[in-house]
Amino acid sequence: MTTKAARRARTGLGLRLAAALLLTPVAAAAGPARAQTVIDGDTLEISGTTYRLYGIEAADLNQTCGDGWAAGRAARAYLRDLVGSHDITCSPLMGERDGETEAICRADGVDLGAAMVTGGYALAFVPYSARYITQEEAAVAARRGVHAHDCLAPWTWRAQRDDDGD
Repeated sequence: MTTKAARRARTGLGLRLAAALLLTPVAAAAGPARAQTVIDGDTLEISGTTYRLYGIEAADLNQTCGDGWAAGRAARAYLRDLVGSHDITCSPLMGERDGETEAICRADGVDLGAAMVTGGYALAFVPYSARYITQEEAAVAARRGVHAHDCLAPWTWRAQRDDDGD
């Protein structure tokens, strides 16, 4: 093999390996643990690490809907119920968002992101992932959680607050 061809082959292999690493979740945390804190409807703290549930966006903690329903507090309460006293495992993904580790977390094997979206307490956050679109469609059809109230998407609610100078 010529030097140029060998270099091209090594470069191609390197690119394939880099792509594979980017698409592969990082190894899971060192085994199941109990969530120490449910911060809000899409964030947990376990053993000093803050995990943001990948692919979803729940209402901000102080967000209320047009009909007065406290969506943010309801989302946190729902996630607390899902977590309960179950063993939690989080599989971190590449990258962080706002200093939090993006992860798919499970309570005794149940995907917490999927459960939050299915229950109507979070939305599929499509700019980051299409993972929970089917669950959101089911929640909309059943008018669960935020879909039963006059709620803005969390990102729209935040943008409107920023526009108002809040």
